[in-house]
Amino acid sequence: MNEPTEILRAKLNGETAKISWAEMQRHHARGVVVRVAGELDLVAVALAMAQDDGAAVGRWMQAGQVGKVSDEQARDWLARDPYLWSVVVAPWVLVQERRTN
Repeated sequence: MNEPTEILRAKLNGETAKISWAEMQRHHARGVVVRVAGELDLVAVALAMAQDDGAAVGRWMQAGQVGKVSDEQARDWLARDPYLWSVVVAPWVLVQERRTN
């Protein structure tokens, strides 16, 4: 993508949405759902992926903070129906569980 970083960040931020896991299941079945750990900024991860920042994404993956949603995680989310935020960075759909206070 050739968009300046701040414009792309704002665009991704505007495209985030609350979603239920039930709505994400068809995407999970296609293998395109990526879990982002709660301690990370969802938009920052989306931005790194959109800009092909393999070093940052690789560090997060190695730390277990970013990765495809496992079937076990999918079953857990389906059972609990937690508060999820999502954003699309084609072909991926990034999701992050948010704790409500």
